[in-house]
Amino acid sequence: MTDASDTPLNKAKRPNTGLRKASDKSARTRAREFAVQALYQYLVGKNSTESIDAFTRDLTGFHKADSLHFDVLLTGCVADREALEALIAPHLDRGIDDVSPIEHAVLLIGAKELTTCLDVPRRVVINECIELAKSFGGTDGHKFVNGVVHALAQQLRPNET
Repeated sequence: MTDASDTPLNKAKRPNTGLRKASDKSARTRAREFAVQALYQYLVGKNSTESIDAFTRDLTGFHKADSLHFDVLLTGCVADREALEALIAPHLDRGIDDVSPIEHAVLLIGAKELTTCLDVPRRVVINECIELAKSFGGTDGHKFVNGVVHALAQQLRPNET
């Protein structure tokens, strides 16, 4: 039996809110979402990467995430934290320690993807970071993240349009 609300005619009548259903998310988007949560635990809770990794993999829905991309983001952001923060710092209007932990985690993810995940277009990195900040961050945190990640993208991938 099908749900009458999911007929093509009804879907066409629904306004596009810009929000995606959870089932519409890509495996990489899910990996980024779990990475934000894991990096938050790292930044705030000072937990070990191993314990954070084990905890995160047990969360509901992790099986739908790109676990390899999650590994790159979590272990890469932790291992390269100082270098990534050095790239981010010139684009901040405050010290890195004054940035909220969620925005800090999103910026680390953006910097990591821009430096090592060259298969991900810079426009995708910027958009995904904005969406992460909207989902997990404060009211206008996405505007701050947009400015910083956009500037980073121009610096790190100037020839990519």
